[in-house]
Amino acid sequence: MARIIYVEDDELAGELVKEVLTEAGHLVGVIQHGTLALDTIAFKRPDLVILDRSLPGMQGMEILTRLRQNAGTYLTPILMLTGKRDTGLIDEALAAGADDYLMKPFQAEDLVQRVTDALMSKSFAAHRKIR
Repeated sequence: MARIIYVEDDELAGELVKEVLTEAGHLVGVIQHGTLALDTIAFKRPDLVILDRSLPGMQGMEILTRLRQNAGTYLTPILMLTGKRDTGLIDEALAAGADDYLMKPFQAEDLVQRVTDALMSKSFAAHRKIR
């Protein structure tokens, strides 16, 4: 079971992702405001962060950049989950440090697999750091 924070201002989308990932065995919290998300992530230290791109208060890309610059969160896996289909935006997010990018609408199985992959990547990185 992983602790996941999903930052999404659309309440319906937030509940859908929470339901899918809860059924997969994870503990999911949904935050609807960008600024609140940054503070919560720094305090709670989740195993994975899922970010929408367009958020009130602070955009997803700004949150991504700040998480990657913070010593306490720079290794936290981050999945961008958004309706923006522009390949330039995808490249921008990946270059800024997103571990993966999934577009809406998505299949539940795809989301679960991407989350699993990101969490395995974190586990591998932690193992390498210990050695």
